Amino acid sequence: MKKIAILGSTGSIGTQALEVIEQNPDRFTATVLTCGTNIELLGKQIERYKPSLAVVMNEKDAVEMGKRYPNTEFLYGMEGMITAATKTDCHMVLNSLVGMLGLAPTYYAIKAGKDIALANKETLVAGGELIMSAVKDQQVRLLPVDSEHSAIFQALQGNKQKDINRIILTASGGPFRGYTLNQLKHVTRDQALKHPNWNMGEKITIDSATMMNKGLEVIEARWLFNMPPKSIEVVVHPQSIIHSMVEYTDHSIIAQLGLPDMRIPISYALGYPERISNLSNGVDFIKTGLLTFESPDLETFKCLALAYEAIEKGGSYPVVLNTANEVLVQQFLEKRISFLDIQNTINKVMQKHNPRYNLEFEEIFEIDCKIRGELKL
Repeated sequence: MKKIAILGSTGSIGTQALEVIEQNPDRFTATVLTCGTNIELLGKQIERYKPSLAVVMNEKDAVEMGKRYPNTEFLYGMEGMITAATKTDCHMVLNSLVGMLGLAPTYYAIKAGKDIALANKETLVAGGELIMSAVKDQQVRLLPVDSEHSAIFQALQGNKQKDINRIILTASGGPFRGYTLNQLKHVTRDQALKHPNWNMGEKITIDSATMMNKGLEVIEARWLFNMPPKSIEVVVHPQSIIHSMVEYTDHSIIAQLGLPDMRIPISYALGYPERISNLSNGVDFIKTGLLTFESPDLETFKCLALAYEAIEKGGSYPVVLNTANEVLVQQFLEKRISFLDIQNTINKVMQKHNPRYNLEFEEIFEIDCKIRGELKL
């Protein structure tokens, strides 16, 4: 029985992970659940899954929930999150937190010898070198949950690193595929939140609309699979059936296919090296029809180009890219800036940045804090 700690249990990935766990009661149990402020849903999850520990954002909520659910221990804040990831008897930590919030719990969980199922891109975008060094030192597994990285991971099984020619990350293109810069000037929050294929949280949905999501995945892939950025290619694939591909030195390409359903990569990460059942459906290729591919428009969707620039320059540039994007996406969601302000402002912040290299753990958060201060409206 594998004990799972779910960081972000009330979000899109967390709720689907609980579905997978519920479908496989002989394999998994959710012993730790955490959330921010969605206390109502967390309460329902506690009643259903009976975790030994739960973590919320605020002390007041922790006290109140402790009274309601006396059989579950409650902690709060980042300290509680780190305790949940390190000091419990869980075998694996599923990190589905949003943004930089996910970096510290991942880092300390690895240091505590926990296997990680990672659905938090920002962990590797901001702290890739540090995290992968810790993974190597502690000899733990870091298993990708993002559909694209899971696809690459699956396509690599049984093959050797030296035989990889390139990684091909597929992108849906988001809701504004084919738009011009002039058209993007007028898009609204509601339009940006309508992804054509995936049902995701607000932040990642906006990232998909700007194509920053794919840029973050390029940086993540660089660290996960130890590949130079020039060997990581992005191809727009609107149907989202092929989730990514690996080309080998003999020019054979292995792809992983499936419907756009996050329960597939979640179940693969939780059950690895075994494959386990989930509630998703198989692909009907007759109904699916054509699978098409396009080059990404880097002139219109500049976030993807900025991500390549950040990882090529290295050092603190990916931290700056990630933090600026996180702040600006939130400002867009609050209707304080326009859609194009996201990529334009990230570009300005990166161009004036004075980089640092060989970052220590604390330096990442110093840079993050500095950029947040600069972008505060």
